[in-house]
Amino acid sequence: MNPESMNENGGVMVTKLNDLMNWSRLSSLWPLSFGIACCAIEMMGSMASTYDLDRFGVFPRPSARQADVIIIAGTVTFKMAERIKRLYEQMPDPKYVISMGSCSNCGGPYWQHGYHVVKGVDRVIPVDVYVQGCPPRPEALIGAILELQKKIEGEQLISLG
Repeated sequence: MNPESMNENGGVMVTKLNDLMNWSRLSSLWPLSFGIACCAIEMMGSMASTYDLDRFGVFPRPSARQADVIIIAGTVTFKMAERIKRLYEQMPDPKYVISMGSCSNCGGPYWQHGYHVVKGVDRVIPVDVYVQGCPPRPEALIGAILELQKKIEGEQLISLG
């Protein structure tokens, strides 16, 4: 530690426990590596070296039990909705959902003429951030991650009293 950066208390920093926990949680988001359709290709692109979501502390996890974010990227059918709900329920609390693309947001072009498409994943699980587009660019997903980090920053996890 640089001696010029130390304060008069000998380098001790005082903060609230909620602020410290929220900072650590927003700096290490672990999304479930799960994709349904064409939006998943854009999600994979945002995790690759060109856009590098690792710099935001976003590391994809292979298991729902290790993840705290699920990105619904693609068309949600009724058959897939059961599996999405099961994955969501397996995730530990606190957990977050990003709905990526027109198909997961509102059924896209398929729900009107298809009997098998859910009109939005928010009818299955609660959604925290919506990403619009068909398919949305990786920059849009990065924007959603930043919005989710803002949301986490303002949360009150521990109540004293």
